[in-house]
Amino acid sequence: MDEPLSIAQVSKASGVTSRTLRHYDDIGLLPPAYADSSGRRFYQREQLIRLQQIRLLRELGLGLDTIAEILGGSVSRAQALRLHRKWLLAERDRLDRLATTVTRTIAELEGGEHMSAHELFEGFSPHSEKAEWLAQEAAERWGDNAVRSHERSKTWSDEKWAAVKREGAGATDRLAELAREGVPADDERVLDAVAAHRAWLEHFWTPDATSYAGLGRLYSDDERFRNQYEAVQPGFAEYLRDAMGAYARSRMT
Repeated sequence: MDEPLSIAQVSKASGVTSRTLRHYDDIGLLPPAYADSSGRRFYQREQLIRLQQIRLLRELGLGLDTIAEILGGSVSRAQALRLHRKWLLAERDRLDRLATTVTRTIAELEGGEHMSAHELFEGFSPHSEKAEWLAQEAAERWGDNAVRSHERSKTWSDEKWAAVKREGAGATDRLAELAREGVPADDERVLDAVAAHRAWLEHFWTPDATSYAGLGRLYSDDERFRNQYEAVQPGFAEYLRDAMGAYARSRMT
């Protein structure tokens, strides 16, 4: 029988951070085999194989809630892959549009038909692709009421989009600054900064307490968001999740 591995050893072997392993334990996705008297976590073969499965499903783009359902047997791998296929097809269509735009641009540069300013950017969204995807995700997770505000945003001018983008960046920068300072996620200063984030978000859709806290978990659990926030600062995705959860509990209920 293999010797149990500490959380640091598992992190080194798997490439999964200790912080993430602790989070997996906290949500019941990957409890360790046991913890010693000082609270150090240890993992055996069974847990390593489960972690391998988690990593595989994460590579497919699945969220942690779906992975938990798959490993728990309540959702089949086929069902999960159908959801992932839906996302892949949408991404394929987006790339097809961009490829067509690039092809036409090449043709113009080589003496072909002149493209209008609008045509040069066809296939790109005039606003964040993430905002569009987020609205769709919100509709699927939390219902049509979550995306009412998003419809209004489709008619915005470029100037309006630029202003909203600056607003969102400012809210994120303030939260990242507080995270770097080590301010607890439920501190009033953090909650005030989260209020600015929520105000920015409402340009696209209007969450309630449940969906706003759920969005925070999505930021942490989904690689499409997590990678962006971790690039700002290591651990920022979890910090944002905790701050949004604290805000939802204290100011939205």
